[in-house]
Amino acid sequence: MKGSPTIRINFNSFITICLFLNVCLSEGVVAQSQNTTGDATIPVKVGVVLDMDSVVGKIGMSCMNIALSDFYATHPHYKTRLVFNTKDSMDDVVAAASAAVELIRNVEVQAIIGPRSSMQANFVISLGNKSQVPIISFSATSPSLTSLKSPYFFRAAQSGSFQVNAISDIVEEFGWREVVPIYIDNLFGETLIPYLTAALQEINIRIPYLSVIPESADDDLIAKELYKLMSNQTRVFIVHATMTLGSRILVKAEEIGMMSEGYVWIMTDSMTTLWRSIDSSAINALQGILGVKSYVPKSKELENFTVRWKRKFQSDNPDVTNAEMNIFGLWAYDATSALARAVENAGTANLRFNRTNISGSGATDLETLGVSQNGPRLIKELSKINFTGLSGDFHFVNGQLESSVFQIVNVNGNGERRVGLWTPQSGLVKDWKSTNTRAKSSSKPKLGPIIWPGDTNSVPKGWKIPVEGKKLKIGVPVKDGFTEFVKVTWDSNSKKAKSIGGYCIDVFDAVMRKMPYPVPYEYVPYATPEGNAAGSYNDLVDQVFYGIYDGVVGDITIVANRSLYVDFTLPYTESGVSMLVPVRDNKKKNAWVFLQPLTSDLWVTSGCFFVFIGFVVWVLEHRINEDFRGPPAHQVGTSFWFSFSTMVFAHREKVVSNLGRFVVIIWCFVVLVLTQSYTASLTSLLTVEQLQPTVTDINQLLKRRESVGFLSASFVEDMLLAMKFDESHIKKYRTLEELHDLFTKGSTNGGISAALDEIPYIRLFLSKYCGKYTTVKPTFRTDGFGFVFPKGSPLAADVSRAILNVTQGDEMQKIHNKWFNNATCPDFDPTVSSNSLGLESFWGLFLITGVASISALIIFAAMFLYEQKHVLFQFYPENSVWRKVRTMSRIFDQKDLSSHTFKQTEPRDASCPCSVHSIGAYGSSTNTNCPPSPSVGSNQIDPSEFVFLVEQGSVTNSPVIHPSPERSSMGFADNSHGQ
Repeated sequence: MKGSPTIRINFNSFITICLFLNVCLSEGVVAQSQNTTGDATIPVKVGVVLDMDSVVGKIGMSCMNIALSDFYATHPHYKTRLVFNTKDSMDDVVAAASAAVELIRNVEVQAIIGPRSSMQANFVISLGNKSQVPIISFSATSPSLTSLKSPYFFRAAQSGSFQVNAISDIVEEFGWREVVPIYIDNLFGETLIPYLTAALQEINIRIPYLSVIPESADDDLIAKELYKLMSNQTRVFIVHATMTLGSRILVKAEEIGMMSEGYVWIMTDSMTTLWRSIDSSAINALQGILGVKSYVPKSKELENFTVRWKRKFQSDNPDVTNAEMNIFGLWAYDATSALARAVENAGTANLRFNRTNISGSGATDLETLGVSQNGPRLIKELSKINFTGLSGDFHFVNGQLESSVFQIVNVNGNGERRVGLWTPQSGLVKDWKSTNTRAKSSSKPKLGPIIWPGDTNSVPKGWKIPVEGKKLKIGVPVKDGFTEFVKVTWDSNSKKAKSIGGYCIDVFDAVMRKMPYPVPYEYVPYATPEGNAAGSYNDLVDQVFYGIYDGVVGDITIVANRSLYVDFTLPYTESGVSMLVPVRDNKKKNAWVFLQPLTSDLWVTSGCFFVFIGFVVWVLEHRINEDFRGPPAHQVGTSFWFSFSTMVFAHREKVVSNLGRFVVIIWCFVVLVLTQSYTASLTSLLTVEQLQPTVTDINQLLKRRESVGFLSASFVEDMLLAMKFDESHIKKYRTLEELHDLFTKGSTNGGISAALDEIPYIRLFLSKYCGKYTTVKPTFRTDGFGFVFPKGSPLAADVSRAILNVTQGDEMQKIHNKWFNNATCPDFDPTVSSNSLGLESFWGLFLITGVASISALIIFAAMFLYEQKHVLFQFYPENSVWRKVRTMSRIFDQKDLSSHTFKQTEPRDASCPCSVHSIGAYGSSTNTNCPPSPSVGSNQIDPSEFVFLVEQGSVTNSPVIHPSPERSSMGFADNSHGQ
């Protein structure tokens, strides 16, 4: 008994001696390895602040030790050697800060690796900045650390903000419209949410709720929050928390049934990286979850390192059985190698600390911190580091690693399966082969097959109407008139809605029956306690935006300003706003009704073409047709008579030239079309009742300052005010009868001259007052009636698809017949157009006629000039153009005796040698047998103009023209000597 204390003391001494010998032997080995080069090495103190009881801390520490051994084994010539001084932060912010102060103040470390968490790093970074000691963290990923902008902080990891684009692309890929983030209530959790929210809003993804769970929350608090999420519609959740809290959330979600079919869970990188380290009993709760984590390229070095690390880690930590190498360990390995390089490059010339001289016993540790003289040089060398490490390319950009590739994994069983990749350049891709074909394969799935919660391959819709929750509150408008669309019947005793019906209600009920899942809902009238309308339709739509109603059903028109705050389904009615006006019988018994079938421009054009065709035919027939010759007045009359007589096809003058016949044939066809169209239009005017609108243009109302009506509480009021209608000229109506009364009074007696309303209302009104009113242009474009849901509601898309199923079937027609069976007008025409025929209907015919006529004139002119070329060639060059035109026109005015028409009709003496090509001579021929020229009067050419040379008793075949002595200036060449 007395010897027991002695034995215990000796045993403790023995343990101490063994530990001392172990350290000495280790240092001897290091010293031996250092002295293999023959040069002494310089130890450089480096602080390490980690949570030694955490998985990240243990893995990081083991990787750092291996990194030192590997680095100096491959760089034995380096003169510096890093010496770790380790402190346990014990997962506490204060302990981490205290450890950093101790290392800087007392140990005078040149750099600090750590701490593990972002909250611990937040204060340690400030200490490093104050003392010029670089802080290198391989696991603090909070984006808020970047905002500190400390040049002495190096994040040997990717910022958590880099992963938000990968998460948003996953949500967009599957078409989910709403997500709910669940995050831990600390700096690590809350700093990521702004980045995640911004990324989701860029693709119009709605976040209806943010679920914040404290780190110290117990299971009851977690369950309460999850039940709240379960009662909402959204089924897509993004979990961003520490692995400890995250695993508890997922386990509790499985217990209450939120890991079943239809749910989607996405983990951020911090949880995806560490999920294998949790207890095996909690792994079952992660089945079907998607995760995002950094991608590490495979290499032989990585495989060899993993084998060596696992062997060493298991020997050093035999109590940890489920630890696996992760990205944090690789970053710790590469960060250690980077620091060793930077320390060597920075040199050891100035490893001192400058102390602050503060006298007195009241000085604090922070006030007595020294300032490293080697710090500025060391951070400069760290910024230059660039090498390929186990984690990939390793270099700092603005003090942190650049964004690289993320991999998307699906948890199944005890492992995970990669289903895709995300790169900053290509977004989501299945594999590396697809990284350059993002635009071409946009329609193909960008992720591989996924097993979702509930062990299903079907992609969840992302939302669900909770059966356990309350019914959807669907607001309906309260109307005094047009109750065929929405009708609310009130109980006179209780002042509550007794029944709600109408066309819109029946359509919505039919649509809900077509939904692929049950949707419980109830109608709530938008009314005051007295049963009156509580506001306008805009006010009713605003109730959905404010969350009072879950939707609105009724005759709600889809317009742009409303769609800014709510979502509409596809329209289920005809669209448009038109102007309604009274009609009057416009069958006037007056003498000028025959002018109405054609518009003024068509009358003028037709008249011009009649004159033009007469001129063309005269030109083509004048030289060869006796019907178009004679005194000028006779010729003009004949031409007009011929042209206008074609209207009734009574022209008697013969057309003998082929060109003239060609023109007349085309013109007769045009006249036939015009006369037949005129006859049909005039018949309609004289026999059919002509109901014409009293107003044909909305601008007439503005000029005359007449009143216009609109349906009460409708958006049409804003349209009228935008058109500059005065408020005093705008009248409201609520029922069909009120509208009819306003029209009956007229604008001058307090009524209206026109009304602007939507086409469904107008059709209902016209069916009751058939033949008394009509619509006129313009028709303003709207999208018809639609159902209203909150902005971003997933119901809107499914209801729109159900609307297509209803409108394309027979059910829609049955609903229409139920409410509008008598709402038909036999001869209803929604628009009134002019009965007059316009030029736009016939311009093609006039174009053909004009082209044909002008072509005939050109051909005739060419032929005529060719025949008279011998005359043209004998003009003097100095002759004026007018003299030449005058001469040719006189030649044109003569008969063409060579024409077959004159050959047959002109009797001639056989002994007459006169050539048929002679165009006339002054006086009589030298041969008395020749008859005088048939051309007399105005057709006789002045003897001073032409002299014909007669040889051997006959006129030459081609006239030779001599100038008379007094007309020598005429310009003809003197050819007398040559003849």
